[in-house]
Amino acid sequence: MKTPATPSNLEKVLCAGHLAVTSECGPPRGTDPEDILKKARAIRDFVDAINITDNQTSVTRMCSLASCAHLRNMGVDAVLQMVTRDRNRIALQSDILGAASFDIHNILCLSGDHQSFGDCAAGQNVHDIDSMQLIQLVRMMCDEGRLLGGGEISRPPGMFVGAAANPFAEPHKIRVPRLAKKIAAGARFIQTQCIYNVERFIEWMNEARDRGLTEQAWILAGVTPLKSAGMAKYMKNRVPGMDVPDDVVKRMAGVPKEKQAEEGITICVETIQRLKEVPGVAGFHVMAIEWEEKVPEIVERAGLHPRPSVG
Repeated sequence: MKTPATPSNLEKVLCAGHLAVTSECGPPRGTDPEDILKKARAIRDFVDAINITDNQTSVTRMCSLASCAHLRNMGVDAVLQMVTRDRNRIALQSDILGAASFDIHNILCLSGDHQSFGDCAAGQNVHDIDSMQLIQLVRMMCDEGRLLGGGEISRPPGMFVGAAANPFAEPHKIRVPRLAKKIAAGARFIQTQCIYNVERFIEWMNEARDRGLTEQAWILAGVTPLKSAGMAKYMKNRVPGMDVPDDVVKRMAGVPKEKQAEEGITICVETIQRLKEVPGVAGFHVMAIEWEEKVPEIVERAGLHPRPSVG
């Protein structure tokens, strides 16, 4: 018999019609949980949930599941990021069950960065299933209470299932259809790639809204503060799927180096304020990996604090 799960704080905020705010933290390259707990303490009062990355950029770190469990123990709503790069379907199902046992009720289903980017370039990709199939798998485990092998789950997990979307990757014509497939697979919330080309993002949102997708899933717009003009140039020229317009690079380069970080935060705040007015935007995902201390300032200046209490 399926036992209804308690909705996560993130799900409650979105269902109540509030603009949601999430952020993310990268786990340490070691066993001391204090590193992740310190980051979480700095931002917990300014967000509705915190994503924990899963060996981001294919660099070996403390696992997302253990890190999420540490956050849950301190009363923080955690989003378990899970990539298909490293696990077959047996391990994926096992980790989902393990997460549910710690009352982790949010999951973001991803493919993962190629291992050549990280510290184990000789490692083998698994990709037994892809990210869309992972979405379907989680929904089957939650909604039907069964495993891929047909076995019944004694206490099914209750997961608020999310997926990522990149409005900027080539070819652009498949971006919204790919979003539609993820939502059809069972994704209930979407976190996007970080946005610098606001006009192109608005075009993507308009197309998604025209197809009724914003009525089927909550879309959280991703933002990342730029630390320097060099970072802006690197992301523009070296990071696949990133769209940093020339005027953003010029703006960052047009201020003294010692003030570029402040300018990057201002651009981030302005982006949030503009996207607040875009129909269909249900919230914001503030990605400031290893710069988490700036998240409170961004959220406050953007008028997204205090966060709502939804019980």
